[in-house]
Amino acid sequence: MPTPDDLLVDGPEAAPLTVVLAHGAGAPMHTPFMNAIARGLAGGGLRVVRFEFPYMRARRQTGARRPPDREPVLRQAWLDVITGLGGGGRLVIGGKSLGGRMASLVADEAAVGGLVCLGYPFHPPGQLARLRTAHLATLRTPTLIVQGTRDPFGTPSDVAGYDLSPQIRIEWIPEADHSLAPSVRARGANETMNQVVSAVLAFLRNVAG
Repeated sequence: MPTPDDLLVDGPEAAPLTVVLAHGAGAPMHTPFMNAIARGLAGGGLRVVRFEFPYMRARRQTGARRPPDREPVLRQAWLDVITGLGGGGRLVIGGKSLGGRMASLVADEAAVGGLVCLGYPFHPPGQLARLRTAHLATLRTPTLIVQGTRDPFGTPSDVAGYDLSPQIRIEWIPEADHSLAPSVRARGANETMNQVVSAVLAFLRNVAG
């Protein structure tokens, strides 16, 4: 279980919501993308807590690259962090790709207030039959998925045919990829990031009531 020294915290302690974010499969919790998201949400008056799964913490300590832990380990890591932060409806969980997917698997069990997935991996690229959506049909937690229209892990045409819970809202970011970065012919990265942050803040205002 991560200790307080393993966490990155942005935003005011007395914020109405705490947003807990986990990283994607191949990059740590302090990438430029994760930094920008944390700063943006903290700037909107929220407390943002970031943590790393055991395999990523081990990489930081040893320098050796390791594949992601198996799903039970990742799920337990989420549950441990949620418990350590007090749980409850004032906690929103999520993250980038793998981090958001694992959060979606424990959100109902943990009874958190909301879920935010930044680039959900609906299926591996080019493998449309290998869906990671079964649990999304019955998800009870209010959920926002922010997805790029050029994301090979799930395009608008792919997702249109999925059975998704009515609690799930999808915000499509034009011309963005799985990293929520725009194509070279589209608008700038700052404008795209602003749209991502604005969508998350709008969703979280509803969660906060």
